[in-house]
Amino acid sequence: MPAVDIPGSKSITARALFLAAAADGVTTLVRPLRSDDTEGFAEGLTGLGYRLGRTPDAWQVDGRPEGPAVPEADVYCRDGATTARFLPTLAAAGHGTYRFDASEQMRRRPLLPLTRALRDLGVDLRHERAEGHHPLTVHAAGVTGGEVVLDAGQSSQYLTALLLLGPLTREGLRIRVTDLVSVPYVEITIAMMRAFGAEVTREGDVFVVPPGGYRATTYAIEPDASTSSYFFAAAAVTPGAEVTVPGLGTGALQGDLGFVDVLRRMGADVTVGDAGTTVRGTGELRGLTVNMRDISDTMPTLAAIAPFASGPVRIEDVANTRVKECDRLEACAENLRRLGVTVATGPDWIEIRSGRPEGAEIKTYGDHRIVMSFAVTGLRAPGISFDDPGCVRKTFPGFHEAFAELRGSIGL
Repeated sequence: MPAVDIPGSKSITARALFLAAAADGVTTLVRPLRSDDTEGFAEGLTGLGYRLGRTPDAWQVDGRPEGPAVPEADVYCRDGATTARFLPTLAAAGHGTYRFDASEQMRRRPLLPLTRALRDLGVDLRHERAEGHHPLTVHAAGVTGGEVVLDAGQSSQYLTALLLLGPLTREGLRIRVTDLVSVPYVEITIAMMRAFGAEVTREGDVFVVPPGGYRATTYAIEPDASTSSYFFAAAAVTPGAEVTVPGLGTGALQGDLGFVDVLRRMGADVTVGDAGTTVRGTGELRGLTVNMRDISDTMPTLAAIAPFASGPVRIEDVANTRVKECDRLEACAENLRRLGVTVATGPDWIEIRSGRPEGAEIKTYGDHRIVMSFAVTGLRAPGISFDDPGCVRKTFPGFHEAFAELRGSIGL
């Protein structure tokens, strides 16, 4: 039974870096993810004047409840959506002039609901080029707080950024949400805020965050559930194969562990215990219709194994996957068609017919999740290659080596 050592969660590492920077005292983050995204976040904090110390297995962050240590900074957010959305929000709570820019890919991703909400809270924030996109400049003078309305229908990260900001405001925040996707990610945020000494309550559509700041702590980062999905899927499509991810079990914060419930519905053998999660391929993979609104980062993983199911696989309520690193819904459809699979799509759904995928080059659009998903297809369809295999460095620089090792251990 191969136990796969999955790197730390990207989502949790990014939130932990924000919380550690905002906390009073020195925080130790145990087993944080080291990838392009999280290195970019850490580099951004350093640019804002926060002190970070790093060893191979832990990062220490010297928190500054009063905000950035420098009066002005120019921060490059690379490809990281959490970096590009969380750091301007953190900087707004300080005092100074802070400019943020990002890669071309990240510049295309939307930001307007968050920046509009920050402006409604009195933050002087200006977009240099396209409204609602990077680059932007924050002229920070602290945030008083109060009530704000937010549309988080494109990304839960907008709500997470405001929740994280709440304890740093003078009067606290009441955030009225008109739409919300990826609710489990918001639950991660609230649980982590609690671990750093802040409380969040919910009254219907309103999230209430009192002022009072954060306390430094030692925080262990759990393995990344989205990344684990590729390894669980590999077991599900391989009769008799078994994969265990230690450290990701019943107490996990990440909603994306719910992907194993989809695999269970399809016929895989799944055990979720205190110490970890195990998936075993039974030789059966049934078609199904599934709503993946709350676990949409694993939509490409399911799409990539769907042709091996005995009936159609229909994935619904995933419109937000169109505004990720690429339009993931169309990217999955296009690549499945390249492999000879019949696919239909709509505004927020994709339906994939059973088929026998044949080798082809996968068009990755520079998206790490497209590469990792179709690597699973490659277990059963020889001859798959990628136009940009290296883009996995965004979340898992060692993915190809780890996947090759898994392939050997399950006898493929």
